[in-house]
Amino acid sequence: MSFIFIEGLRVDAWVGIYARERVAVQVVEFDLNFGIPEAAAIHDDITDSIDYAEVINVIRAELAERHFNLIEALGEFVADLLCVRFSAPWVKVWVSKPGVLKGTRRVGAYIQRGEQNTIAAAMSG
Repeated sequence: MSFIFIEGLRVDAWVGIYARERVAVQVVEFDLNFGIPEAAAIHDDITDSIDYAEVINVIRAELAERHFNLIEALGEFVADLLCVRFSAPWVKVWVSKPGVLKGTRRVGAYIQRGEQNTIAAAMSG
């Protein structure tokens, strides 16, 4: 399997449980890693791949419309977008809030999807 990665994607998002987090957007940062079909490299054709510019545009548009209480839920939402809307067979999503707590560079979560499904499909096929 081949992979695409996007590092340091900064997006304005509505996320948090505190009153101050419900009245203003916050910058969240994503690092994304997602599988693409081998055909993309073989055929050198974007129709066999996942357009990372479209991924970024969709994430920005979707997060502008929603509020998440937990950063974990936000990460799960983006992982689902990659798996369902873009048909990524494997994803790893890191999402963090930079500088949200004193004395930390960032806090966040990561979500990984598809590894078990990919292994099971390979063994059964």
